[in-house]
Amino acid sequence: MCRLFSTGLYIRYTLLSDPNTLLHYSSMSASKRTLKRRRESPDSAAGTQPKLAGGSARESGWLLEDVTEHRKAAQGCEFNKKRLRYLSDTQKITQGSDGLLYWMCRDHRVQDNWALIYAQQLALAEKLPLHICFCLAPRYLDATYRQYAFMLKGLREVAKECKSLDIQFHLLSGEPGQNLPSFVKKWKFGAVVTDFNPLRIPRQWIETVKKHLPADVPFIQVDAHNVVPCWEASEKLEYGARTIRGKITKLLPEFLTEIPPVDTHPHSASRAAEPVDWEEVLSSLEVERSVGEVDWAQPGTSGGMAMLESFIDRRLRLFATHRNNPNCDALSHLSPWIHTGQLSAQRVVKQVKRKKNASETVASFVEELVVRRELADNFCFYNPNYDNISGAYDWAKKTLQDHAKDRRQYLYTKEQLENAKTHDQLWNAAQRQLVSEGKMHGFLRMYWAKKILEWTASPEEALSIAIYLNDRLSLDGCDPNGYVGCMWSICGIHDQGWAERPIFGKIRFMNYAGCKRKFDVAQFERKYAAIKENSNKDTKKSSFNN
Repeated sequence: MCRLFSTGLYIRYTLLSDPNTLLHYSSMSASKRTLKRRRESPDSAAGTQPKLAGGSARESGWLLEDVTEHRKAAQGCEFNKKRLRYLSDTQKITQGSDGLLYWMCRDHRVQDNWALIYAQQLALAEKLPLHICFCLAPRYLDATYRQYAFMLKGLREVAKECKSLDIQFHLLSGEPGQNLPSFVKKWKFGAVVTDFNPLRIPRQWIETVKKHLPADVPFIQVDAHNVVPCWEASEKLEYGARTIRGKITKLLPEFLTEIPPVDTHPHSASRAAEPVDWEEVLSSLEVERSVGEVDWAQPGTSGGMAMLESFIDRRLRLFATHRNNPNCDALSHLSPWIHTGQLSAQRVVKQVKRKKNASETVASFVEELVVRRELADNFCFYNPNYDNISGAYDWAKKTLQDHAKDRRQYLYTKEQLENAKTHDQLWNAAQRQLVSEGKMHGFLRMYWAKKILEWTASPEEALSIAIYLNDRLSLDGCDPNGYVGCMWSICGIHDQGWAERPIFGKIRFMNYAGCKRKFDVAQFERKYAAIKENSNKDTKKSSFNN
């Protein structure tokens, strides 16, 4: 089975009874107000929670110190060129250039970023200034203010770190294909390095930029998101986790290495980037503002590192045994940061694997973070129909078509579903969690999406609504994991055929009674019963004073 919803990286579908399943990475804020944050944690529920024996004896902030030491130890290591591919015919940097550009697209961080590491190595070799740019598209699918605010606050942290390293950070407004080529020409950049995204729109951006870049400017793509680069893990669409697991595992010794630091750049630019008024940028966004920010997830790499630290100290030992219980806080909560690239999945794996006396839970977590997350990238990279019924396996398309006209006991509109107005209080509670917190527990994600199939007029409508709600409301929406999660639940992707039944055909079925056997459903329902429909309608005022 494959996980649902990311990143990404946290809304991921977890294990039912079979080992081929997916995991949910939720997220929870990391600030110094630990007790307050724990009370506000989306996955904490009233009542007794499993606790780690003894807890952590380490002081807050230990992880950053540890990571800094590991980066220093890796300084000067050789870059594995299998992580990159040339998108241009030319590979030689033109002499007399004024700088080198890293076009940051998917991975919004300075450290632990293989694309930026390679860009700096090229700039050092050519003795050129190093620049970073990000192109802010005015709209992106169904993404709302919630996702844009999280992203922009993380980018502000990137800009601040760039300044301390003498790297110029540019924020460009508009579609990359329209603005990036002219920006490269204006600043006389000798080469452009970018990161990797398997999704349709970013790939269209890449093609447009490639078409309009000067012919003598090398254009290089580095997969900085996956531990094993997508094109190295497999050259084809994989059927499921069982077919890609061995390939990834075989390559991990080569790619799961320590990551060197991005250092202060010794070659200063002759002209500086225009300063960014972050408050103005946020206030001028054209996106839907009725879906506001959440207060449990601190944006930026610093927030992601703090969440990782709390996971290693408090929740990692619970992960293998309690991650499928929505009333237990046993998840990593890292997906918003991994989805936006504010946190490196490779860094997470390296740190989690250092945890002693937790081999079973570490192995379970690495399976989800590496194998199943990278399986989602594989699916979206090699299947152009990753978000519609045409991308399903033939057996699934047939069984769904055979049962498309089956009678539905309940039929709900998109608006009724978004407002949690169904007869099923567990489903309503899960939807309210998504609306108010920008996340939903992974086990309930499976139930949530499968009920949308059961309560809408057609599989096509069900898939469209599930994707819409996830992309609109979830902090890690618009992610390969989200599309694969919806496709798994509704179209059987990375799953197998099951006993045939009405509406679902041979697609795996879930029901309320099955949930009651696995966890205290009433407890979860009570927690979210008080949250009214669209409780987060009032957009919170922007604040960068984190």
